[in-house]
Amino acid sequence: MTISKPCVVSLSWTLRDAQNNPIDELQQPTEFFYGGDDLLERVEEALEGHEAGDEVHVQLEPEHAFGDYNPQLVCFEERQLFPDSLEPGMRFEGLPEGAKTAGMPSDVIYTVTEVYPSHVVLDGNHPLAGLALRLSIRVADVREATAEEEEEGSVGSAPLLQVDNVDHPTGHLH
Repeated sequence: MTISKPCVVSLSWTLRDAQNNPIDELQQPTEFFYGGDDLLERVEEALEGHEAGDEVHVQLEPEHAFGDYNPQLVCFEERQLFPDSLEPGMRFEGLPEGAKTAGMPSDVIYTVTEVYPSHVVLDGNHPLAGLALRLSIRVADVREATAEEEEEGSVGSAPLLQVDNVDHPTGHLH
């Protein structure tokens, strides 16, 4: 079966930055819904028409992956607003109650980048924002999507390239 909307693809991959430094490797094939929300648009375009056994290479510029880095999504908040166990790399949805920074989006995941005695630096950018990415994808299998998968637009896996571990530059992205 060739990849076409809608279907389910089983993929493994190696992700590198533009300088060919490794970022992530998914060794065990994982299922993604093709034609929904599981894969980036450019990844879907590159996979179209391929079949099990194929290897596909994709160059993703920031605007086709996680956008350009936006320095306006960086802010400073008082250290006392956070738990004592706070460390760089920890993430929070929205700013803490009592935050003083005005105009910051509340529906963003903020990553703690630095912790000082008096304040904390938070970054609302995706950890891969501003980076060009090289993705080598191996297609392990292609199958028809079930009616439930079509309705959901997903097989229930995390979307492609969602960072799980941002405190380490080679954090897993699935």
